[in-house]
Amino acid sequence: MEWRQALKGRIAACPGTKRSEQELKDEEMELFTKYYMEWKGGRKSFNISYLNIPRFYYRLPAEDEVLLQKLREESRAVFLQRKSRELLDNEELQNLWFLLDKHQTLPMIGEEAMINYENFLKVGEKAGPKCKQFFTAKVFAKLLHNDPYGRISIMQFFNYVMRKVWLHQTRIGLSLYDVAGQGYLRESDLENYILELIPTLPQLDGLEKSFYSFYVCTAVRKFFFFLDPLRTGKIKIQDILACSFLDDLLELRDEELSKESQETNWFSAPSALRVYGQYLNLDKDHNGMLSKEELSRYGTGTLTNIFLDRVFQECLTYDGEMDYKTYLDFVLALENRKEPAALQYIFKLLDIENKGNLNVFSLNYFFRAIQEQMKIHGQEPVSFQDVKDEIFDMVKPKDPYKISLQDLINSSQGDTVTSILIDLNGFWTYENREVLVASENDNATDIDDT
Repeated sequence: MEWRQALKGRIAACPGTKRSEQELKDEEMELFTKYYMEWKGGRKSFNISYLNIPRFYYRLPAEDEVLLQKLREESRAVFLQRKSRELLDNEELQNLWFLLDKHQTLPMIGEEAMINYENFLKVGEKAGPKCKQFFTAKVFAKLLHNDPYGRISIMQFFNYVMRKVWLHQTRIGLSLYDVAGQGYLRESDLENYILELIPTLPQLDGLEKSFYSFYVCTAVRKFFFFLDPLRTGKIKIQDILACSFLDDLLELRDEELSKESQETNWFSAPSALRVYGQYLNLDKDHNGMLSKEELSRYGTGTLTNIFLDRVFQECLTYDGEMDYKTYLDFVLALENRKEPAALQYIFKLLDIENKGNLNVFSLNYFFRAIQEQMKIHGQEPVSFQDVKDEIFDMVKPKDPYKISLQDLINSSQGDTVTSILIDLNGFWTYENREVLVASENDNATDIDDT
């Protein structure tokens, strides 16, 4: 092996001591950089400012990097505490109201106090640094309406400040449950938030602790059903603040909330007990799950078998049976058929060919079940051609031969169309709408006469 001997001789001839591992790595990096730059053709447009670009990406610590995770959690906690201290407290809000009232600009409009821009700025100077963000020309112009003196309502401005403070407080509160620190809440995060919120809501005082887990599940499902249409398992905190659900939930702080308001509020105790009670009543074999036969008795019991088949084909089931969480999605969809998220849920069930649209075949497939139910109840089946024409007339799709989900949403007739196709009672209501309207008018006339 002449090459082996030559290599040994070469190594023996090289002067110097053995280098450390770090020196070898440094040389390796230097050579890599040199050859890489030669391969790329060099940085012809090199600018010294490139060396000063600040770092803008920080990777999240891995699960095994415990120290970095702790550091990140503590940093976020300190940041949120600082943001919380920047908000107006009750005493500062009272002081703001006192200053606004003191600087009101006459004349009043009825009992409503007003303030002009000059006094508005004076209050801003006296209110302190925390209030500075509210006393801008932009805010004043936003609240300025048709006052002949160019003033704004003191009450409207104060409510604006209160609303802003509440939004920031709520955002900070929700951010404390954002374990990932990425501006969104996972299902478990939102569950923890609502569970810890229950004791602060007087309207839920009557709930037994054994029902807490079912209440939390019921409440969380509404957030995720409407705010997570792609089923990613997480919701942006901004989306939670932008929707009205949190207002409905926190409305339960009102100890004098009317019975009517509680019945229409999904988060109220009567509403949660109603939904859970319906689930228990449907569960005839008491195994905690619903079969297709058990679900067929939902509502008026007039949902078609074909539609129920699709529910169990598309939705998450366990050995062919539906759990409470899946049932909640089903209820939210059927009780809110005008909402885009509910229409998306039902549309997916109606789209048997998974083409993203409903053609004549799809409509006929579902309406045939309505015709069969009509025969069972001794009614003369309605012609599909007539119903098909009415549906296309109502929706007015871009493509005259098929209906997309967006067509259904844009038409504002999605609830009517879906009811016609999946529910005999819904179809009967639509078919007899003129008679029902006439009956309601007659009843109203009778009441007026008395």
